[in-house]
Amino acid sequence: MARWLGVLPFFVFVILFLILPTLYIVVGAFRQTGGGWTFDNILNLRQQSIINAYWVSIKVSFWSALLGCVIGFAMAASVVLWGVDRRLRNPLLTFSGVASNFAGVPLAFAFIATLGPAGLITLYLRTEFGINLRAWGWNLLSSKGLIVTYLFFQIPLMILIITPALDGLRREWREAAAVLGASSLQYWRMVALPILFPSILGCMALLFANAFGAVATAIALTGPALNIAPILLYAQIRGDVLGNPNLGYALALGMIVITAAANSLYIWLRARSERWLK
Repeated sequence: MARWLGVLPFFVFVILFLILPTLYIVVGAFRQTGGGWTFDNILNLRQQSIINAYWVSIKVSFWSALLGCVIGFAMAASVVLWGVDRRLRNPLLTFSGVASNFAGVPLAFAFIATLGPAGLITLYLRTEFGINLRAWGWNLLSSKGLIVTYLFFQIPLMILIITPALDGLRREWREAAAVLGASSLQYWRMVALPILFPSILGCMALLFANAFGAVATAIALTGPALNIAPILLYAQIRGDVLGNPNLGYALALGMIVITAAANSLYIWLRARSERWLK
């Protein structure tokens, strides 16, 4: 029994900060404001404004996950496989470990100060080169701006997750392909990418869930200017007289279902890829 004491804090944290809050949200989604059970909160998710908020959140999450996967994969593969100085590996992984957890208000402030309407780069391009990013359609406080902001932690997260998979590619596979007359392109198309494909798709699913559940960064960056699910959820449960906490719980339940589906896909694909990489 004593051997379980070491993992007791883990179970305490999981119960207090994951299981119980989730159950509280699920129950609240089916409760009326004055008490009693109802399906109205779930049915109210069919409102056009809520559907639009979910759709914008899905688009932002998808594109930030896709771009994060592509860029992160290229950066990790450059260091692990493609001959870039391997001394960059440890600094890259160290930075990725820090940047993947850099979010919320500090990240929003950093991008506002850099790429906002009066940001450092925005003003520099305008004064030195006559380039008006606003005239070119750039707006940090939009879905495109949110995607770019999310890439700051999506790319490092991709690097951290895909690096072990790249390490798992055996040199013997490349040598065997070369002996059989395969070019480098054929090796990647017929051997490496089919093996890595489940890992890449799993990483994209995880990055999608990571972006879809990001609340603090979106609220701090755009506020009410952008209609996405996390901001709409915050507006319902923050305590204003116009808010409806139970509708907020229903919104949160919908987000839980979507992120749970993405995470389940990641776990399944990860298990498939590990059979090749062991």
